[in-house]
Amino acid sequence: MSQKNPKIGFVSLGCPKALVDSERILTQLRAEGYSIAPDYGSADVVVVNTCGFIDSAIDESLDAIGEAIEQNGRVIVTGCLGANPQRILDRHPRVLKVTGPHAYQDVMEAVHEHLPPKHDPFMDLVPPQGIRLTPRHYAYLKISEGCNNKCSFCIIPAMRGLLASRPIDEVLREAEKLVRAGVRELLVISQDTSAYGSDLRYRKAQWRDEEYETRFLDLARGLGTLGAWVRMHYVYPYPHVDKVIPLMAEGRVLPYLDVPFQHGSRTVLKRMRRPAHAEDTLERIRSWRDICPELTIRSTFIVGFPGETEAEFTELLDWLEEAQLDRVGAFKYSPVEGATANDAGVHVDPEIQEERLARFMARASAISASRLATRVGQEETVLVDSIEGRTAIARSRGDAPEIDGIVRIKGGQKLAVGEFARVQITGADAYDLEARPLPRS
Repeated sequence: MSQKNPKIGFVSLGCPKALVDSERILTQLRAEGYSIAPDYGSADVVVVNTCGFIDSAIDESLDAIGEAIEQNGRVIVTGCLGANPQRILDRHPRVLKVTGPHAYQDVMEAVHEHLPPKHDPFMDLVPPQGIRLTPRHYAYLKISEGCNNKCSFCIIPAMRGLLASRPIDEVLREAEKLVRAGVRELLVISQDTSAYGSDLRYRKAQWRDEEYETRFLDLARGLGTLGAWVRMHYVYPYPHVDKVIPLMAEGRVLPYLDVPFQHGSRTVLKRMRRPAHAEDTLERIRSWRDICPELTIRSTFIVGFPGETEAEFTELLDWLEEAQLDRVGAFKYSPVEGATANDAGVHVDPEIQEERLARFMARASAISASRLATRVGQEETVLVDSIEGRTAIARSRGDAPEIDGIVRIKGGQKLAVGEFARVQITGADAYDLEARPLPRS
């Protein structure tokens, strides 16, 4: 064990919401004087933050725990898979402790038990923005935990609990602190961003001498005053979302919506028990684009859902063609232990699932290529993420980090990482853009 500050190794798996959990734990660890180890060998204890949403994620988490045990031997497990501790212990009985999702205090107590802190820390050991696992210029801003929806394919409410929104003044103060620390882009995340504040009955609070309600619209309004890019994720297409679109048209928040539509057939959506499954989503998309023509819409879909017929899949393709979504991801339905969707219908043969996924992605790719081609020749503002040789890698207003496309700026080696730059789009393929830097005014 270390003679100076005890060292914690950390493995973070899963979605951005789990990443935020990891950042909070790391921030608390640093505040208490722990050092963060860069590898297994130098760590006194390893914490593994797991994902447990689908089988492949569960397998990845169990493998990561096994690797940490093999390389280090002293492992604490937390995260979504921790909601089913016996599954972990059956595979890895040597783990020191298993805690559930967003159980920050439980994790700290486990660390204290197996690796006591050496001294009382000073809070100035921690930077004002806390410990972040993202680059300095962007950060995820988690506004709530849990979810009240009962989608048949999802067990998130069972793992992470019901919706628990953070008061809006607390969220806005965190966002303000992040921007002051140099963050240029705030990525708003939750399980259901549209439902933000409903569990608190839209409680009012003061921030910057102005009254805000804990609700989606006021959140966008407040964040839009900070001077950073604000990107909205996991937005369900409820009618009240319409009120945020004018803020996007005015440039106060990014003209970008991540909407998990999941399917285009109403009968499949009903079997999925999706919220707003009866909404006319195509009409809603049309109305959004009438208000804000620059709006980028990304989404994810499930193909081969139990009982999905060829006719229902064709409905999905037709829906996608009419919706003309900018960014699309998809995956084949995978049975999740405890999900009621497993009994929603006859399971689609894996070969048919694979064939449908290929057809779906071919259609989505063609739509993306067509929409990106219309941007060639335009001047845009981009955010620089990295420099590779003489090329700067950046993102436009329509590109979220890691899940969307990029903008390759040839001759952009003098641009600064984490800064905004003006470019002219010179080329496009199915998912990415090419550009040249414009002279600074």
